[in-house]
Amino acid sequence: MINKKTAMVLGATGVVGTQLVKELSNSHIYEEIHLLTRRHVEIKEPNCTVHTVDFERLNSFAHLFNVTDVFICLGTMIKKAKSKEAFRKVDYDYVMKAAKIAKNCNVEKLLVITAMGANSKSTFFYSRVKGDVEGGLQQLALKSVHIFRPSLLLGEREEFRVGEKISGIVSSIAQFFLVGPLRPYRAIEAKKVAAAMYIAAQTSTTGFHIHPSDDIEKLAASNDC
Repeated sequence: MINKKTAMVLGATGVVGTQLVKELSNSHIYEEIHLLTRRHVEIKEPNCTVHTVDFERLNSFAHLFNVTDVFICLGTMIKKAKSKEAFRKVDYDYVMKAAKIAKNCNVEKLLVITAMGANSKSTFFYSRVKGDVEGGLQQLALKSVHIFRPSLLLGEREEFRVGEKISGIVSSIAQFFLVGPLRPYRAIEAKKVAAAMYIAAQTSTTGFHIHPSDDIEKLAASNDC
């Protein structure tokens, strides 16, 4: 008999988050799935409860973190956030707040999406913020942390982004040339990232783990076995 688990997803309306919610719900392993969103959304997946929260007051919702696994798919774009400060607030501050609460609630696994090229010493602001997140999570020393570094994400988004749509088309064509050592740079479907996160959550591994994009592909493939 499989022991039922509970989960929380932050960023459930994003390109990966929407796929992840379906993955968790369809698995029948999670009897309760709590979704923390900044605005009210209608989720039709079974066993899911939507909680509209103020991420500035995330500690006020700490009781919701009493779950088995916490999945963090939070992220925005600097263009959408309007400033570097606003971007960092979502991609770093909110993620770290959630991780600290998760640790206090003794969650079994924390699974977080960053990005390919994450590096706290990078000259690129985006990559530097993602690297800061990874460094901060490692210092927290939770029981089990899985970091996912996907390359360009392919999938349907709430808002239409022309640049990403074009990049996705170009990347799809480039897949044929990105082989061998270049394979990690292939674009990856959001549903594969979601599948990999689900698979990693079912392992018994502890400690800090980083999954580059090609490793994400392999994990996702194992979900089809």
